[in-house]
Amino acid sequence: MKYIKEIRQQFAKKTVFSIRDIKTHFAHKKINPQYVNVLLNHLLKRKEIHRIARGTYSFRKDPNVLVFAIQPAYFGLQDALSFHGLWQQQTIPILITPRKIRNGFRNVLGSKALIKRIKRSLFFGIEMIRYTDFWIPVSDIEKTLVDFFYFHQPLEKKTLKKMLKKTNQKKLAQYLKRAPKKTRKKIEKAMNEIAS
Repeated sequence: MKYIKEIRQQFAKKTVFSIRDIKTHFAHKKINPQYVNVLLNHLLKRKEIHRIARGTYSFRKDPNVLVFAIQPAYFGLQDALSFHGLWQQQTIPILITPRKIRNGFRNVLGSKALIKRIKRSLFFGIEMIRYTDFWIPVSDIEKTLVDFFYFHQPLEKKTLKKMLKKTNQKKLAQYLKRAPKKTRKKIEKAMNEIAS
């Protein structure tokens, strides 16, 4: 099929791409937009590309690329602890986003991923971490701590101690000022229990 090779060359190195990206790329060639769908279906049937979300595809077979399909978003909670080397148990991708999309589990490339929504005012504390051959947004340790209490997630004392050892106290204090009052009080109480 004509243009398949060009799609491979142009989009294989991208983490994710959309139908719009392909249509924009071929706009100067005056290709019928329906033909772009035919090309994508051909690549899907050959399992060269994978559907990540509606209208979003990837040449990579990795459920973690979902984070690029629902931007803005970041990996958080137990998943962030894994990326920071503080959690040994296997976890599913947990994405946190301020977008108005459905909360809950999604099937991505045969794996489950969990989407959680957060207020836009609490969308901060993100760092880029190298994952295989690309960079992904992950909550920093201080924001991960805030998120655990904000989302009412259970956190073992042992894990909390490890987190507090790696925490930048100045940064955590700034984050606590931005956190809801209930969340802030829960964190302060947990920190006092650990200290005593």
